[in-house]
Amino acid sequence: MQKTILQFLRFGVVGVAGFLVDAGVLTAMLWLGLGPYAGRVLSYLAAASTTFALNRAWTFRTAPREGAVAAQWGRFVLLNLVGFVANYGTYAALVAGTEIVAAHPVIGVAAGSVAGMFLNFGLSRRYVFKA
Repeated sequence: MQKTILQFLRFGVVGVAGFLVDAGVLTAMLWLGLGPYAGRVLSYLAAASTTFALNRAWTFRTAPREGAVAAQWGRFVLLNLVGFVANYGTYAALVAGTEIVAAHPVIGVAAGSVAGMFLNFGLSRRYVFKA
């Protein structure tokens, strides 16, 4: 149980790094004129790649290293699409339905990150970085 709690806390710290990447890339995409929805897809992929690398190196560093890194990354991104649905759904609903979030989409990124975190942790621990 203590190992799981420690992993969850590390997963949360990595999630903060992912949030910073997500928000930064989204801000850049908005500045380039891509729009809040398409820009978020790109920012999510950048954040997912960042969190995969950090989780692999730190959160789940004792997990076996079976197969190619690219295959493990693919499993991570594929399984985390479940969390992405919660993440992006929360984000899109807030952007569409809340004036302050529409004006400041990064708030929606934060809310979406929290919504997807628990799903992503469970799926990552069980299927991507399984002991």
